[in-house]
Amino acid sequence: MNVQSPTPFPGNRANDPVAFQRPELSLILGLYGRFVAAGEWRDYGISSLRDVAVFSIFRRTAEHPLYRIEKRPRLRSKQGMYAVIGMDGQVLKRGHDLKTVLRVLERKLIRAVD
Repeated sequence: MNVQSPTPFPGNRANDPVAFQRPELSLILGLYGRFVAAGEWRDYGISSLRDVAVFSIFRRTAEHPLYRIEKRPRLRSKQGMYAVIGMDGQVLKRGHDLKTVLRVLERKLIRAVD
C-alpha cells in the first residue's frame, strides 16, 4: 500500500479575496452587539475584496459608515494588518492584534452614569 500526500486544489490562492476568520469576526461582532444594546449602532456590512476585508459600522442603514474595521494582510510585517478608520477617513488605530486595535472603540462605550 502506497501513501500519497494530498494534492492541492488547482488554481491560484493569491487571487482569493481577503476575509475575516471566525475568531476575528467573533471579536468584532461581540463589540458590535454591545454597541447595538447601547443604542449607538444599528447596521453593519462586510466586504471581502482582493486586497482588503472591511467591516463597516452604520448608525442608520442609508448613511456612510461611522467606522470601518479593515484587515490588510499585505501590511502584516509593516504597520499591522488591522485598522479602525473613522468616518472622515482618519486612521484611529492600527496594529498587529485585533483585540488591541478594537480598544479604541470600546473606550467610546464607557460613559459616566449620572
